[in-house]
Amino acid sequence: MSTWSRGKAESWADAMSYALVQQYGRWTVGWRWSHDEGDVDGGPVGHWCCPRDSITTPEETLDRVAAALREWREWLEYLADRFEAYPLDLADIEDQRILWERAARNLILQVVDRTGCGSGWHGHCRQVLTWFLNRWGVAPDVARSLVDEAIGGRFHSWIGPDTVVVDDVAEQLALSLQPPDSRTCADAPTQDHLQRWLAVREQVPWHEIPDSGTDGPVVPLRDGAAEDIRTFDGAIDPARADGLLSALELLRADAARGARLDFALLSSWQQHVLGTLEPPRFRNSPAFAKRSRERYGIGPDTRDRFDTCLTESTSGAGLPLGLTARAARAYLDVCFFHPFADGNARSAFLTLVFVLAREGIALDAVSLLRRVTFEAEDPQDPLILVRYINIHLAETRRRTTDPTGSASR
Repeated sequence: MSTWSRGKAESWADAMSYALVQQYGRWTVGWRWSHDEGDVDGGPVGHWCCPRDSITTPEETLDRVAAALREWREWLEYLADRFEAYPLDLADIEDQRILWERAARNLILQVVDRTGCGSGWHGHCRQVLTWFLNRWGVAPDVARSLVDEAIGGRFHSWIGPDTVVVDDVAEQLALSLQPPDSRTCADAPTQDHLQRWLAVREQVPWHEIPDSGTDGPVVPLRDGAAEDIRTFDGAIDPARADGLLSALELLRADAARGARLDFALLSSWQQHVLGTLEPPRFRNSPAFAKRSRERYGIGPDTRDRFDTCLTESTSGAGLPLGLTARAARAYLDVCFFHPFADGNARSAFLTLVFVLAREGIALDAVSLLRRVTFEAEDPQDPLILVRYINIHLAETRRRTTDPTGSASR
């Protein structure tokens, strides 16, 4: 049954998707976005599950396809009506924030009701909110960034969000919106946050930070990094998850052979992360992040300084620092040097995983490391990140040595 499902049945469903697009248009591609753990989990469609469970006799199967297609179309039309019910104007954002907030809140609740909050429902919620912002003049890439930042990893599979969380996400999304003419890099702050980070980097008492990596290698009961990529990134975009998983496999091979951490190594991973034909180059102009609140400068020695900082992630470089401090510092170096045109947060996460893997350590959970953002000029943020790594590492060791106890918790 499994072989048939992954082979002939899935091929038939893919062919049907292609035929529907040819006949009716690209809007049809969501007809298989089923509830829970279906073809594309977390969606609004109830009439289709997956090839294994939904393909039976020809007549029954075609009836299910037609019902699922109608259901998807009705949902799109319903969303379009909801969007039009809030005719909003970015140019008048200051006077309309309460309306943007109310619209976002209502849309979240509609997705919650429609999907049933099963596996991956938050991926569709992100998409609906992105569509809504795009309808009223927010560029798609900006909309995705604003939605991701507002949600901040607080929506989870199989759990309906608390009212307080829904209200806060809607409020944060509304507050993040700006008039169209305020999103240019020319209006961004002129200070160099890379230089601010380098100053903070020198002030942090790295050698005084407690270290949970002193007890040697640890092999977890489950691969927390891979699991988080499959669930978190897979809900955003399956191709994004596939790229990250390929990069994760490559970095672990690099760690096993003791590879030197530098930009060239990061770029070899980033090629998989971004799906580019060649390893991406180091940026050649100032970079911006956090809706242009932070600006990272560029100079003739920026890449060399970056490589020098990454070299300090090894155990024998400079002052004797603990493993988790070195991993956190390398993570933040990638964040604030911002070497790539895109995907720097993912690159920073992979860097942290590599530094740990090079000394035989993997984690069984990484959520605290991927659901927060850090400020370049805040001297407390490095301490917070190290604490998060220590928490995950201590919990991984505990569950590895006491699997019975962890299962009962």
